[in-house]
Amino acid sequence: MKSIILAGGVGTRLWPLSREYYPKQFIQLDGQSLFQKTFQRAVLLSGADGVIVVTNAIHQYLVRNQIEEMGSPLRESQILIEPEGKNTLPAIMWAMRQVRSVNPLEAAVVFPSDHLLGDAALDQIRAAEPLAKNYLVTFGVKPTSPHTGYGYIRPGRKLAVGNIADEFREKPDEKTAREYVKLGYLWNSGIFLLSTSCFFKELKKYQPALYSESIGDDIPDYASLDAVSIDYGLLEHSKRVAVVPLDAEWSDLGTFKALYDAEAHDGDGNVGTAEYIVARNNFVHAPGKHVGLIGVNDLIVVDTADALLICNNQQTEQVKQLVSRYNTGNNPVTKFHRQVHRPWGSYTVLEDTAVYKIKRVTVKPGEKLSLQLHHHRSEHWVVVRGTAEVELDGESRLLRKGESNFIRSGTVHRLKNPGLIPLEVIEVQLGEYLEEDDIVRFEDEYGRI
Repeated sequence: MKSIILAGGVGTRLWPLSREYYPKQFIQLDGQSLFQKTFQRAVLLSGADGVIVVTNAIHQYLVRNQIEEMGSPLRESQILIEPEGKNTLPAIMWAMRQVRSVNPLEAAVVFPSDHLLGDAALDQIRAAEPLAKNYLVTFGVKPTSPHTGYGYIRPGRKLAVGNIADEFREKPDEKTAREYVKLGYLWNSGIFLLSTSCFFKELKKYQPALYSESIGDDIPDYASLDAVSIDYGLLEHSKRVAVVPLDAEWSDLGTFKALYDAEAHDGDGNVGTAEYIVARNNFVHAPGKHVGLIGVNDLIVVDTADALLICNNQQTEQVKQLVSRYNTGNNPVTKFHRQVHRPWGSYTVLEDTAVYKIKRVTVKPGEKLSLQLHHHRSEHWVVVRGTAEVELDGESRLLRKGESNFIRSGTVHRLKNPGLIPLEVIEVQLGEYLEEDDIVRFEDEYGRI
């Protein structure tokens, strides 16, 4: 079977770790991101040639870079870039159309890219493949608590593998969740197993407009599509849905409470590097900082270079409301970290004032920035590692470690790394306007405007 990875989510409930341009599936907390772990799992199931990733324009280079880190680059046809986010059903339709174009009788498993899933699930997914010929298969997880952050599925009539799915329920309140657990409902894992024949037959029946976009080879007309999830748009209507219980480690890691539950605890229930004195059941993430907690319990403490979150670990669902407040004020703290990833590498903001900004720019070997100019700022570059090739108004020169260059506003320029090691440059920007939209691109290797 093929594997489809959905990698376009934002994960606002894990702010400030998760940002719009660097969401939770790409955060490398233990050296590997959830996306990378999902990709490895998909490769075990389908081989690298059998993996399709659906993402969007702002995350496509994170996808490519993190796959390259694992030494398994994909063909262009294996990475589908949505013009705009339309929820899960249009994304799955596009990927399933890709599967059908290779083999009209093939099945595919759909993985969210931001979930924790034990490898024991793979054999159970394989065992359910025959069921996908006649059913849209979803996978449920036996609840360990009356969780209010998950959707629920009621299993019905027993099948050879799994059950008929009788009912889907959205995230309940705590009282309702307790009732669901008592009645034997399963958590909705967001993992699906779909055959092309059954999927498109049901799509034609219940979502004819979306089905019409599945015909042909062109990119679907996303602007005309309704934003709809596969649960709401298809599974809740179809009479051909089965649910298979997964007996494996699983969490959507959607909140810091979920992250806390998934990590190893010390004897007092604390998670994270800190000095704890009369402190219990706390979660601390503050890399590079010395943290001490005294006489406090049940706290979430998350510190990044530009933001600090402290909340009770029973109220982590409300982080989403905090992000909404920042977005109302157009605060970029929900969009970017101090370190921002680009297709050519990354930059980290070291200091930011009204009249100057200091960055550390890292360019991967062989990569180059776009040919560009700025109207409102000049830039001073100092090479601190590697060798830089600098193009100024059509003329090129090499800068080695310790050498520098000044670029006046209005000068057409480009930075390139011709070497075999990463290039690091300290960039000092000077001007009355220092935002990222003060850029005019003339040429770009990565198709950006």
